[in-house]
Amino acid sequence: MARIVHVDMDAFFAAVEQHDRPELRGKPVIVGGSAASRGVVSTASYEARRFGVRSAMAAREAQRLCPQGVFLPVRGSRYAEVSRQMMAILRDEVASVEPISVDEAYLDPGGGDAVAVAARVKSRIREETGLTASIGVAPNKFLAKLASDLGKPDGFVVINPEDVDRVLLPLPVRMLPGIGPKSAGDLAALGIHTVAELRSADRGLLGLHLGRRAGELLRLAHGEDDRPLEIERETKSLAAETTFSVDVGDRDVLRGQLHSFAAELAGRMAAAGLKARTITVKARFRDFQTVSRSQTMPRPVSEAVELAEVADDLLSRIERRDLMRLIGLQVSGFGEGPRAEQLRFDFAQGMGEVQGGR
Repeated sequence: MARIVHVDMDAFFAAVEQHDRPELRGKPVIVGGSAASRGVVSTASYEARRFGVRSAMAAREAQRLCPQGVFLPVRGSRYAEVSRQMMAILRDEVASVEPISVDEAYLDPGGGDAVAVAARVKSRIREETGLTASIGVAPNKFLAKLASDLGKPDGFVVINPEDVDRVLLPLPVRMLPGIGPKSAGDLAALGIHTVAELRSADRGLLGLHLGRRAGELLRLAHGEDDRPLEIERETKSLAAETTFSVDVGDRDVLRGQLHSFAAELAGRMAAAGLKARTITVKARFRDFQTVSRSQTMPRPVSEAVELAEVADDLLSRIERRDLMRLIGLQVSGFGEGPRAEQLRFDFAQGMGEVQGGR
């Protein structure tokens, strides 16, 4: 019986802009950069995505693909306001809510009817915010998120236990969490393109090429995920990161991506009522060397502008000038004094985009 609900707002930042400015509805809206500022796309509306625009893309490339696009700055405080409204709806419906980002959460209805709860949530979000959310209902977190992804935009997909093989087997392996372009390429070289082919692959061969990840991927390929909702755990850090499809060396593009993360994290902190003392920038180079730079502030900060300024400084402290395959931003030290110990820098590996919703 399906019991976990995944709620994911559709193209969240862009959808808020289109809601607040009705004249933008139906137009390709691109939030997070402009070709002039050499920034990075945070979120693109579905109209813009038809031209190939996507999150984490350099704004100048987005403008080349979609010259008629409407480029807008990130409004972190406004997105945080809508996020609080959305989260309040979720907590009004169920007690067990695990927020994942400013526009995404898991729900556990407990003994209640998960499908009925999900239907009410979807209806209330539309009525009370004017926005749409895609909903997935399934036996576990992985399948619930997969379900919401498969239904986007404005979808409602239920995966029951008897549906798992029918849904999973035809999917490309890149739909599994943790499979990026490189891993997908490695699997393709082994003749593995679909989940069905992954399931039937030789385990020894998978272990040789994927190491410890082989077992985890095989469990996901069978629809297995025993992660519980994290409800009571104290939030110690929030992070956002992206792995570029093409390695990036342009510091302006990297700064633009960090500014987008700053807005996203500011929204998440505002929604949770948090302020941070420690800001960390993480970079991984094309040879997989990973470095980080941190700054502990004399007072707690939460505004996107402040986070972006610190992120700029931290990026400038990374002396190595080489192509990066990954960039990330983390905030931590919530409610701690100026001498608080810096928390371990460990970005959780998420599925899909970190920016502004799909």
